[in-house]
Amino acid sequence: MKVAVLGAGAIGAYVGAALHRAGADVHLIARGPHLAAMRRHGVRVRSPRGDFTARPRATDDPAEVGPVDYVFLGLKANSYAACGPLIEPLLHGTTAIVAAQNGIPWWYFHRHGGPYDGHRLQSVDPDGAVSAVLAPERAVGCVVYAATELQEPGVVRHVEGTRFSLGEPDRSVSARCLAFAEAMRAGGLKCPVEPELRSDIWLKLLGNISFNPISALVRATMGQMCRHGGTRRVIETMMAETLAVAAALGCEVGVSIERRLAGAEKVGDHRTSTLQDLERGKPLELDVLLAAVVELAEITGVPVPTLRTVHALSDLLALRSAA
Repeated sequence: MKVAVLGAGAIGAYVGAALHRAGADVHLIARGPHLAAMRRHGVRVRSPRGDFTARPRATDDPAEVGPVDYVFLGLKANSYAACGPLIEPLLHGTTAIVAAQNGIPWWYFHRHGGPYDGHRLQSVDPDGAVSAVLAPERAVGCVVYAATELQEPGVVRHVEGTRFSLGEPDRSVSARCLAFAEAMRAGGLKCPVEPELRSDIWLKLLGNISFNPISALVRATMGQMCRHGGTRRVIETMMAETLAVAAALGCEVGVSIERRLAGAEKVGDHRTSTLQDLERGKPLELDVLLAAVVELAEITGVPVPTLRTVHALSDLLALRSAA
């Protein structure tokens, strides 16, 4: 199995290291000091499950890699539309794109069935720009439950969690999903294949839609937001509105808000990916987390006043941080 990790940051490098340990032919695509460190020392993983080092190949040129069986897409969703030159050299006729993104994916309504089948969300696929680069039929959904941070170039700190749920947009249990899941498990990760992956998407989004923008607005960790009474109530309200949108689309999450909050509080003083991006001066990945759900609320007629308010505030923050 030949795998390219396009965007080998904290999550991508962690997955690439695990697949390499499982014997896959892994190629990490990155740039800058992080790439230089991985070339010199490999990917050094620091984890409560045990530290290890893996030495997959690393490059900044996808043409050196050539066509692969799987592209594990570790890029932020807001860079998908512009990644054509990077991903095209990696594709052959049956290359699958395993998109490890937070939030609502561009393929959400691809082979969805029901009244919204084939609908395109402007917030995540503006004018079809993402679908033109990442054909939905190549997409394998991936919901990431692992928390990682890039501690320094070439060094990934694994905070907690090893689950990466996979699923096809058409809800089939495909051979390509099963093969990739087997390689992930051989590398020490949990990787179930879920026919109803959209429910997992909403479960993960329940936390991302609330904790991520709030953390950036108030510069707080997961634990700090959970322990502050006022912020906790805002997050509870955001989660309730999100569940209402999911239900209108036929998705039942099956986890209570209190249980979701308890799980987040257990993570402790972990900085969300959005807060990490803000601190590093990177673009904020909020369209797929928040704007998409506001757009879905408009489609389904679900009132989401708190989501709209936080979206307005965080959108201005994103614009100012990009200026």
